[in-house]
Amino acid sequence: MAEEGTAEAYRDPLSAAAAPRLWPTMNNDSHARVVAELLARQPEHQIGPSLERIQLLVELLGDPHRSAPVVHITGTNGKGSTAIMVDALLRAQGLRTGRYASPHLFDVTERICVDGRPVTAETFDAAWEQIKPFVEMVDERQIDGIAMTFFEVLTGLAFAVFADAPVDVAILEVGMGGSWDATNVADATVAVVTPIAVDHTEYLGSTPAEIAVEKSGIIKPGSVAVLAGQEPDVARILVERAASVGARVVAEGIDFSLLDRAPGVGGQVLRLDYAGGTVEDVLLPLYGVHMAHNAALALAAVAALHGDRPIEAEVVTAGFGDVIAPARLERVRTSPPVVLDTAHNAAAVEATVKAAVEAFAFAPLVVVLGIMRDKDVAGVLGALVDEVDHLVVTQPPGARALPAADLAELAQGVVGEDRVVVRADLADAIEAAVAIADESGPSAGVLLLGSVALAGQARALLVTESADVPAAAPTVSVTDDDWDVPDSLDVTRFGGRDWGSDA
Repeated sequence: MAEEGTAEAYRDPLSAAAAPRLWPTMNNDSHARVVAELLARQPEHQIGPSLERIQLLVELLGDPHRSAPVVHITGTNGKGSTAIMVDALLRAQGLRTGRYASPHLFDVTERICVDGRPVTAETFDAAWEQIKPFVEMVDERQIDGIAMTFFEVLTGLAFAVFADAPVDVAILEVGMGGSWDATNVADATVAVVTPIAVDHTEYLGSTPAEIAVEKSGIIKPGSVAVLAGQEPDVARILVERAASVGARVVAEGIDFSLLDRAPGVGGQVLRLDYAGGTVEDVLLPLYGVHMAHNAALALAAVAALHGDRPIEAEVVTAGFGDVIAPARLERVRTSPPVVLDTAHNAAAVEATVKAAVEAFAFAPLVVVLGIMRDKDVAGVLGALVDEVDHLVVTQPPGARALPAADLAELAQGVVGEDRVVVRADLADAIEAAVAIADESGPSAGVLLLGSVALAGQARALLVTESADVPAAAPTVSVTDDDWDVPDSLDVTRFGGRDWGSDA
């Protein structure tokens, strides 16, 4: 049996030795009320492209976004996994980390992590009560005619939690774009750009180059820009931005690279090159060449944060060995195997399917697909057509979901009517996919993708506790008895604590 905490154990959550879930099962009325209050705000997919509201909030809070150096990560695909790897590498060096991620799979607390763990519901709720009066002050201003959005409030909340912990390094994942994303109120010490492709075209542009202009906005004067491999026109835009603000560039293929990789049980073994030299035999408990490149990017980012000083090989291997990335080709059922992924655009789906074929060799491959109506559905179906044997179409939760019947009609025109099954309810869709795999022999398997919300819902259905798995996941409580809202709201300090200055 696999040892608890190993890649093998984590990849089989239904085994007795499975690693604990990353979140608690919330059964807390007060937390539910807080979440409902936050979700009543303008949702994150309806952005208000401005930094004015978040800028005013952090000023009222006493500039908590300046309390620690920032690794800021943008791009189209790979932001979340790269952020998780940066987090793990920094913690392996003994540093306390704060990581802000989006969206969440199960509960909003997953977005704010300290020391690699989501904050507790109690910490999250207490932080909201502390900053709420300041948020309401910003709301009253109605900047650009709107109150603070859900994402802006969560960003301010993360900064407050990180400053109060306190953390040594803040790792910020951009929500959408770059220049006007709420996270960009912070000035990056290291600005990381993962591969840029086409997504969110209604806000960012219709070509990778147009999108790159927006995303390049996180590269600030004096920062280090760590760039993943990009299309030539995208690379030119990013390098020009760096030159215009005096940022040093660290580029994949020139300053760091993935030298070699070998797929293995529970992940892959990497050989990485970066400013500190070459690191051999790095076990990464994630699948696919895209994840291997993300690992190279994460290592380069951490090295840049430390002035390109070498990192001990043992620290690098320990950090990558501790990486846990839920719903990134995560196996959540064993017989037949069911694998979840959050891929939701054409480029991500193509990379994910290739990785799944390499890692699991499912034959036949049964795909469960649900997608939001504002995504490139044709592109996603095109990425699946040559690999999928059976396609079970469903729909994610939420008003933005493309109805299963509409997706089925589109899918039948691309992959053929004989390969498409329609099940609007996700539980029914999984059941149908599992039945197809069962009937197809021992090498068959199921891959679910198309939406973060869909992956989260599926994970809630399929990942269960066993007798050896704690009912509540490891979370971190950040408490400070002195962290109180003062009777009079001081615009230069939050809770009587000076978190930073413009100096």
